[in-house]
Amino acid sequence: MKTKLINGRIYDGNGGKPFYGELAFADDTILAVGTKLDGEFDTVIDVGGKAICPGFIDTHSHSDLRILVDSAIPSKIRQGITTEVCGQDGVSMAPIPEEYSAKWRLSIAGLEGDDPSVNWVSSGVGEYMRRIEANKPIANYAYLCPHGNIRMEVMGIEARAATEEELCRIEQALRRELDAGAAGMSSGLIYIPCVYATTEEMIRLCRILKEYDRPFVVHQRMEFNDIMTSMQELADIVRGSGVHLHISHFKMGGRKNEPLRYEAFRLIEQLQTEGYEISFDQYPYGAGSTMLAACIPPWAHAGGTDKLLERMRDPVERARIKSDILNNDTVWDNHIEFCTPEGIVVSDVTKDENKKYLGKNIVKIGEMMGVDYVDAMLDLLLDENNIVGMIEHYGTEECITAIMKRPEMNACTDGLLGGKPHPRVYGAFPRILGKYSRDDGLFPLETAIYKMTRKPAEAMRIADRGVLAPGRKADIVVFDPDTVKDLATYDNPRQYSVGIEHVFVNGIKVVEGDKLFEDAASGQVVRAGR
Repeated sequence: MKTKLINGRIYDGNGGKPFYGELAFADDTILAVGTKLDGEFDTVIDVGGKAICPGFIDTHSHSDLRILVDSAIPSKIRQGITTEVCGQDGVSMAPIPEEYSAKWRLSIAGLEGDDPSVNWVSSGVGEYMRRIEANKPIANYAYLCPHGNIRMEVMGIEARAATEEELCRIEQALRRELDAGAAGMSSGLIYIPCVYATTEEMIRLCRILKEYDRPFVVHQRMEFNDIMTSMQELADIVRGSGVHLHISHFKMGGRKNEPLRYEAFRLIEQLQTEGYEISFDQYPYGAGSTMLAACIPPWAHAGGTDKLLERMRDPVERARIKSDILNNDTVWDNHIEFCTPEGIVVSDVTKDENKKYLGKNIVKIGEMMGVDYVDAMLDLLLDENNIVGMIEHYGTEECITAIMKRPEMNACTDGLLGGKPHPRVYGAFPRILGKYSRDDGLFPLETAIYKMTRKPAEAMRIADRGVLAPGRKADIVVFDPDTVKDLATYDNPRQYSVGIEHVFVNGIKVVEGDKLFEDAASGQVVRAGR
């Protein structure tokens, strides 16, 4: 079926000025973009002067589990996101060997959620992608090979460096997943078991990524006091491998550390001068969201969630955990130190009796339990078997906008979907279009769109999306530049944005105003190298 959009303000994704014109597509492919398109069309849609642009690409998504059970992620598609990149932070849904499936399920539930109907055993990226396809999604999905998963496949969740033999097997596993279509490799050097990897291990794996021309997508080892030590490690990895480095949710954690951004920018610019490709993504908020267990020092996670729970129950080990959290004298990202206890807010739990803690910080939860805030946090983690999400407030608008203006930046959500989620799950992309571009004038609308379309497509090596041009996939968003706005808040996050009027995925309409066509089955799995 041939469709034409007319009377639109065309933003083609390249970052140039818009023009009034028309766009034609047939099946899943764009046919033409111009001021006046002739020919016969089955459907003609007058968009009334609204903006027409490529579908948005979320380079940091946590829909990995949900998309195996739901065909649609409404909070994403209704803000114009047509492609999600999953497999983030080095910990995800594939591969998961049977002998580790129970441990792994507990370890990542704080990020990805839990669902007993899902088979948590997975042979690898190829199988996982086929499972997504079988569920007939309405959006597109790419998948990064998670470093933690292939490390676990070879050596479990042990707190040590890999031997030469083990590292060779991890390298083989990475090649297998890249050959299956993984978009690159992610690592979360704050999360087990990635945290136990040496810099040399990362260089070895990144040399393979360089060979395949796919990105290294990394939640760096430290984002707070020691962020420049962490940034230097990334520089060493880049120089040792030549890999394209993409830093996940780039930030300076803790207000006292925000001036370090200038030093970080200088290092990035130096690497670029040396010829290396550096990019990063960012969500437009001064708070992040992750597992509450990230507040526990790394040594306590050795061996997986079962061992962590044992240590929190043991009086001696528990005292050591509390001491590390309260004394602030160890080299690790102590979230409570930099966000303050009042800035650590519980966002997701599994038990009904604990839902009274949703939206409350750990100081308040301690008051409700009648214990101090550290014991409250540990007791909640124990009661929930480690399946607790948090929102952490760490930054200022000044630092957010300084990072957002950088040419390396593209937009993302980093959205955890369960409980009382971070507002970015529902509003990240419209927030940049409305608040930061239109209202605050941080950059022109065409720049904002570029940071949501072509820029992330290039970072993730997605060749056929991100730009409105003949031959590209017909992922298209129509929105009102005058009214587009995020409505989600920390107090009331499950609110859809306004101003997104039409969304097409591979030429099929999936959103029209407030209507979502959940049975559209329009999505595709984006396999690299195909």
